[in-house]
Amino acid sequence: MSQKLRLGIPKGSLQDATIALFERAGWRIFANGRSYFPGIDDPEIECMLIRAQEMARYVNHGALDTGLTGSDWVAESGLTVESIASLTYSKQSRQKVRWVLAVPEDSPYQRAEDLANKIIATELVEATKKYFVGKNVPVQVDFSWGATEVKPPVLADAIVEVTETGSSLRANRLRILETVLESETQLIANTAAYQDPWKKDKIDKIALMLQGAIAAQGQVGLMMNVRATALPAVLGVLPALNSPTVSTLSDAEWVAVNTILDERTVRDVIPRLKAAGASGIVEYPLNKIVF
Repeated sequence: MSQKLRLGIPKGSLQDATIALFERAGWRIFANGRSYFPGIDDPEIECMLIRAQEMARYVNHGALDTGLTGSDWVAESGLTVESIASLTYSKQSRQKVRWVLAVPEDSPYQRAEDLANKIIATELVEATKKYFVGKNVPVQVDFSWGATEVKPPVLADAIVEVTETGSSLRANRLRILETVLESETQLIANTAAYQDPWKKDKIDKIALMLQGAIAAQGQVGLMMNVRATALPAVLGVLPALNSPTVSTLSDAEWVAVNTILDERTVRDVIPRLKAAGASGIVEYPLNKIVF
């Protein structure tokens, strides 16, 4: 009987972004809207959809061998898991998310210390308690089951809520006071599973490919032909990730140049390359960059 790796995919806000990341890494995951057991085109992997808030628990207990969740929820759980790779992506962006302390726009509170003996609503209870203890500010931290932004000022004096852009907080007329913590997605593993040679190798390969897919986001490849006499001018234009690859061609007067660029710079770089003497310039997408 072939071995299987039990992989947890975060259900909810990270689900679509995670499935898209796996596709760029080389695995297609097929999520049915009603099933918690999506298919995957790898016979060595079994997937299960689990809320990110619960992922560390099931990985710690061994129900799952590995899974993806936020570093915030790992810390909140207080459980021991192996942190395999940090993967900076979220629902809307390729940046870390922030848990912020926020109050109503017209609130008199200007800093955390002003909230002494007040009520703070949040899903991230333990981290919030630790934050206020570190500031020596006594507060009542209430667990919020959701819709946290609507609770102040009637049901709470302030909230600690996760945000990527702050737009939801602004829409609910809330003002950010401070950042409580930053979080990013992590690939975590059960300690015993990670000590199993076959599972460790499989988990490490998944980590490598996911990190490669993350590294390629926002990057493109450029290849072009350049007369040898124009090469110094062309290389002077390129803000390369690493030194560009320069290859000789059958015509000794010409070389081929390959490089990787930030996609946002290409519209400015290509005309400058053309002016510097490059020709046959081709831009191509990248799925993975493995360092």
